[in-house]
Amino acid sequence: MILAAIAAAVLQPQTVFTVDPGHRLIEGIATDGSTIWLSSLIDRKLLACRKSCATIAIVPGELHPFAIAWDSRRKRLWVAADCPPNVGFIKACERGALLGYDRRGRLRTRIAPPLGVFHPGDVSASNGQVFVSDSQNGAVYRLTSNGRALTALVPPGVGKSGQGSALDQTGGQLMVADYSQGVTVVDLSTGKRTLLKRDDGRPIRGIDGMVRCGSDYYAVYNGQAPGAVLRLTVKGDAISYTPLIDGAPLVDPTQIAVDGNRLLVVANAGWEIALKGAVRTEGTPILSVPLPNHCRNDP
Repeated sequence: MILAAIAAAVLQPQTVFTVDPGHRLIEGIATDGSTIWLSSLIDRKLLACRKSCATIAIVPGELHPFAIAWDSRRKRLWVAADCPPNVGFIKACERGALLGYDRRGRLRTRIAPPLGVFHPGDVSASNGQVFVSDSQNGAVYRLTSNGRALTALVPPGVGKSGQGSALDQTGGQLMVADYSQGVTVVDLSTGKRTLLKRDDGRPIRGIDGMVRCGSDYYAVYNGQAPGAVLRLTVKGDAISYTPLIDGAPLVDPTQIAVDGNRLLVVANAGWEIALKGAVRTEGTPILSVPLPNHCRNDP
């Protein structure tokens, strides 16, 4: 509680801008340092925001854009596009896709595993490596170096609900949040998957978006409302956390991105309102939280 109070006193979040409530559900966020991209899920739009937000693309077919990530090596905005089951305002299908857009919103890549059901919900890009997780069966896929195929890093059924991921500083391990099981680490050379636990032996469940800054990881917790932004510290197979923001204004947080020396957070996505079919009257605030300077040098 004392650490949480100190964090709240030092790291005061600021509102960067508020998205028009006409975009009823804002899910994903990414940035290249000058443009902030957002995914407007219900109307299937990708938004580019500077002083204001403008639509640069509408995802194809019956797909909806969930999490997004900027790939600085390939100059691509990767989009986890899906049509998952049991969402009232989405027409369900069996296969989503990983989409790659250029800065102008032109679709350059559409890719999926060769076989089976595919429901991508989250994507991360770091140091030329791209990973996409399946929200329905816990699978995690890795984009091949030529950008033409996805290979299974964590096979379907090992996890339950794959969410955010972040490459470690060495480039040899991937942190993955499984919403139901907890935060795991995957060795990229062997495929070994380890569930990380706290000192009390319990995992950290309910994690959605995740990023890395130096040796620390930052994640959105939305297992209950209101949510929180957590700093995760990993040592071996152990994990601990410190809240950066806890409670208001994180009414319904989803995704997170690193922008130089600050975090960008989708603070109130709008899922509850959308699932009720209600009209949204207040927009989505995009928050910034200051971070240590060493984040500026991370790829």
